[in-house]
Amino acid sequence: MSTSYNRGYRHEKAMEKRLGGQRVGLTGKATIDVDAGWLAVECKEREALPSWIKTALGKAVVKARDSQLAILILHELGKRHDGDLVVLRLSDFEEHFGDSKEAA
Repeated sequence: MSTSYNRGYRHEKAMEKRLGGQRVGLTGKATIDVDAGWLAVECKEREALPSWIKTALGKAVVKARDSQLAILILHELGKRHDGDLVVLRLSDFEEHFGDSKEAA
């Protein structure tokens, strides 16, 4: 097994446990990585995430009031906003939406 496969496997297993889901694994079909009830989770891991994304989200975190959920919305020029991506920290997601294990 390759090192990247092992890292990816460990990442999926960690999200399975943290989100109270089930790792789907390699089925030979196009499936999600983790089925967590109301969440369909695709897991990606990189050595480093783009610093501009972390900086932009960090600005939202710093500027958010206590009652606000800090998010970053990523948009591609010339595209419809329906396809924009919403980025937030996992810990903020869990705090705002509660324990995924109980919601499932």
